[in-house]
Amino acid sequence: MREPPEANDLRAWQSVFAASLLRAGAIMPDRQAVHRNNTRASLSSALAARFPVVRRLVGPDFFRAMALCFIERQPPRSPVLAEYGAGFAHFLDGFAPAREVAYLADVARLEWARHLAFHAEEAAALSIERLTAVAPDRLEQVRLGLHPAASVVASAWPVVSIWTTNAHDQEVRPLGDGAGSECALVTRPELHVLVSALPAGSDRLVAALAEGNGLAEAVARAATVEGFDTATALSVLFRSGAVASLSVGSFHSMELS
Repeated sequence: MREPPEANDLRAWQSVFAASLLRAGAIMPDRQAVHRNNTRASLSSALAARFPVVRRLVGPDFFRAMALCFIERQPPRSPVLAEYGAGFAHFLDGFAPAREVAYLADVARLEWARHLAFHAEEAAALSIERLTAVAPDRLEQVRLGLHPAASVVASAWPVVSIWTTNAHDQEVRPLGDGAGSECALVTRPELHVLVSALPAGSDRLVAALAEGNGLAEAVARAATVEGFDTATALSVLFRSGAVASLSVGSFHSMELS
């Protein structure tokens, strides 16, 4: 059944009106202008709450101006406000006024990963004792399943240290000239979202595990990166609640207990 012409006209009007709500300088009646200002302010506040460290790094005024640019270029595609902000880090990659803060986009990626972890499905995390219980001659058959809340952000900058001092310290600690690249693990084993530092190359380990590869293959991929340490990486993954299942061959971890 074909829709009447007025239905298409209504949708077109709604589309234009929605766009004008987010566009700076759009001319509209006073009552609609108030609605536009409230909409932009609400979205800006949502971004500020979602990216508090980014906001602290650039200051509230700069952040608001930056957020309004993002809102205009990438308006919400869903009525669910919790889903808004997924493209913010990519937007910051090309945002010229923030070019001097080169690590800003990676901090935003870490904060978005925290947001996703907070809303991820529940799952029980395994302790490393499940792995140490596996016989040495069967370790090559081990497969690890990641917790739904677990993700990794690998950065050329000390992203974990930058986030930590700006999220928790009353006075920001200088990182010093020796601060280099860092790999951040984001998890939520219970009620609180955790951020932990992983050895270099751990992003390859986690990516390989997420693809369903066995532990031996995942370690082999990560080991190509200088500085990767298998024992440290696995210890952090288990301690932070990033592992939700373990299987050896055709046997599930529950059969190992």
